[in-house]
Amino acid sequence: MSEAAFIALGANLGEPLITLRRARQDLAALGGVTGVSRLYRTAPVGGPPGQPDYLNAMVRVETDLAPVELLAALHNIEARVGRVRRERWEARLLDLDLILYGARVGDGPGLILPHPRAWERAFVLAPLADLDPQLRHPVTGETVRDALARVGLGGVTGIETDW
Repeated sequence: MSEAAFIALGANLGEPLITLRRARQDLAALGGVTGVSRLYRTAPVGGPPGQPDYLNAMVRVETDLAPVELLAALHNIEARVGRVRRERWEARLLDLDLILYGARVGDGPGLILPHPRAWERAFVLAPLADLDPQLRHPVTGETVRDALARVGLGGVTGIETDW
């Protein structure tokens, strides 16, 4: 039985727009894409200084893959475009984060659901709000809209609706 998974996309090296478009196509192969946010330009959060701005978006996929299988598939997509994980929050060719998988809560090897920092980051919340502003955090019950109002949009600008 398929479930809705929300996947955050980000890139700030190489040709981010081209990379995100390719990743969106690759995500479609994992299940039916049932929602795509607009594209956002985002100032880097954390990590080494001097990074270029990110392009960020969110995709909703209906998938039959188990959460750990989906996470492995996301890592494979990242690897195909050349992502190498060296330093936390470093600049990257592509970052795919599994934010929500249905209303599942839990953790396992390399996976915590919901994503532990999602409701604290405007670059995740703004595109998620494009898809479902009334979506509730499965533990706290806070809506995406309310979390975004609490966090604010500092450093996050919507730039493209059709990418």
